[in-house]
Amino acid sequence: MKKILITGGAGFIGSHVVRQFVTKYPTYHIYNLDALTYAGNLDNLRDVESSPNYTFIKADITDEQLINKLFQEYQFDAVIHLAAESHVDRSITDPLAFVRTNVLGTVNLLQAFKSLWQNQWGGKRFYHISTDEVYGALGEVGLFTETTAYDPNSPYSASKASSDHFVRAYGETYGMPYVVSNCSNNYGPNHFPEKLIPLCIHNIINKKPLPIYGDGKYTRDWLFVIDHARAIDDVFHRGGNAETYNIGGFNEWQNIDLVKELCKQMDTVLGRAVGESEQLITFIQDRPGHDLRYAIDATKINKELGWAPSVTFEEGLAKTIEWYMNNQDWLDNVTSGAYADYYHEQYK
Repeated sequence: MKKILITGGAGFIGSHVVRQFVTKYPTYHIYNLDALTYAGNLDNLRDVESSPNYTFIKADITDEQLINKLFQEYQFDAVIHLAAESHVDRSITDPLAFVRTNVLGTVNLLQAFKSLWQNQWGGKRFYHISTDEVYGALGEVGLFTETTAYDPNSPYSASKASSDHFVRAYGETYGMPYVVSNCSNNYGPNHFPEKLIPLCIHNIINKKPLPIYGDGKYTRDWLFVIDHARAIDDVFHRGGNAETYNIGGFNEWQNIDLVKELCKQMDTVLGRAVGESEQLITFIQDRPGHDLRYAIDATKINKELGWAPSVTFEEGLAKTIEWYMNNQDWLDNVTSGAYADYYHEQYK
């Protein structure tokens, strides 16, 4: 069996990728490596945890010795690397945590993979999943392409940009077969509620304020997480070596318009008067270095690999709301304890 290591597989995007590969490829053995920090949750994978081709490994990619030991023990054929600190607000508070995980952790994986397979690259691949935030900010027009110059503006995006560069450097220097993808904002089931959509869903349910930075006119391109997992599948299997693929949802929304659409759908689901939840919108002080607009040109992956989003944003949002409404125990569990303290400090 081909042995594939998926890092960060208990997190939001990672859990959907693990499920995609475990269920679709019974001849692969999927190893899910996750440190189970605040955003990692094995409840995300209860439906596949007993699968014969699935193994969970609790480990931190910043532990160089342990990572080397695991590579030697399991002889992984390929790596799909998603493990990362990913919240911009947290990166502003603690940038060194992002350097340790996103930069040093990535280099630990690269070094272990190189040490195991150097000069024996047949059938091997290191797939690094990154973000559109490495490109910086756009004005009112234009799109990020695979050749857009890097211009990161937050400690988070700077750490991801650095990890991207290291992956390419290992490819060029050691001949390591690799591929990189940069995705737009994801949304969908199992999303930890520090991010905009699950945060607002949780707060609407509980009639709490909906905190919106600045004037709410920051624009993002939104991608349904299951579509992202499909794209990762396509890139892993059919993407060209040493290539980059931008993955976007073709869905640009200003934050304020997105939240209003979410309020409208939630009012219908909760049986509230239309417009009731919109009254919870609360504008708060903007965060430092807030990028105005991100937008992905996903033409390359569409033309070369035939990938395209399967749902509109409104359809994906409805599926997301339905999942959270049917899994409120999950939502309550992840919003208790330490997260409650962080939330109060961040959005007070």
